[in-house]
Amino acid sequence: MSKSNTSSSWIAQFKPGDRVEVSSDDPGFRGSWFAGTVIRREAKNPNRYVVEYDQLYEDESGEKLLQETLDWIQLRPPPPPPEKKKKVQFKFGDEVEAFHSDGWWEGAITAEHSGGKFAVFFRGSKEQIVFEEKDLRLRREWVKGKWEPPFEQVQREKEAKTPENNSTNVGKGKKLSEPKADSNCPKEVMKFTQGMQVEVTTDDDGFKGAWFAATIIEPSGEDEYLIEYKTLTNDDDTEFLREDIRACNIRPCPPETIVVDGFKVMDEVDAYYNEGWWVGVIAKVLINCKYVVYFKETDEKITFKQADLRPHQDWLNGKWVVPSEV
Repeated sequence: MSKSNTSSSWIAQFKPGDRVEVSSDDPGFRGSWFAGTVIRREAKNPNRYVVEYDQLYEDESGEKLLQETLDWIQLRPPPPPPEKKKKVQFKFGDEVEAFHSDGWWEGAITAEHSGGKFAVFFRGSKEQIVFEEKDLRLRREWVKGKWEPPFEQVQREKEAKTPENNSTNVGKGKKLSEPKADSNCPKEVMKFTQGMQVEVTTDDDGFKGAWFAATIIEPSGEDEYLIEYKTLTNDDDTEFLREDIRACNIRPCPPETIVVDGFKVMDEVDAYYNEGWWVGVIAKVLINCKYVVYFKETDEKITFKQADLRPHQDWLNGKWVVPSEV
């Protein structure tokens, strides 16, 4: 279930009449939240609730609102609105929820339009839709009974700056080693919370400039976090690798962008290779949506399918920017 806390040490409690939002892992509904009201708690299982939706109906006639019995992990209270004195200023790269098809859907702002409108990309459906500002809200996480502000809001409020290493060196079949103290880390770094999906880099030989998908497990020290990789495993290949990583070597996952007309020569891209994303440049356009990517540091050229490439973006001053904007 999306974004709710699953720790057995904390379980959300709701009572009849409470306003809630409901998530689902059903195909076509992942990453969405629908408003409803708690009707009652199940007598045999106090961690399950009967909820009536506000805008979903039992059938196409629209005469009777849909009721479902749901686990507590699928529920959260509605996120609080922003303070009136602090109007939300949406920007490129913001992680948001957009009101669409009777629910709030998680996405990322990929473009700003005139008239206070924004293009939002939805990872699940691979769609990009333009919304008015009134139909957007910054994404928040309900973690152990508290609302955590989204990455970008934390970044703006604390004015943290996260550096990024853009060099490339395509490693071959190594596991990452323990983190090294980085004297280039800024004093103010971004804060992360348990369960956040992130990307991690390292200065280890053979891995410079690569970013690997990971999950924040917990803080492990001052400006340091225990993370679990999503693609790298331990030496026995029995479980996913866990490491302590400096905060300045962690960034949010970049928003997915739609490449309508394909890439062209000299476009800077990230190529998915050896379980991570490596920065390179399009050296040649081939047929059947394939490209030759050049990696400067290793002086290598490797052919990739378009599905294994994404436009390169930099995480600078709490905002995702494309190379032409740097």
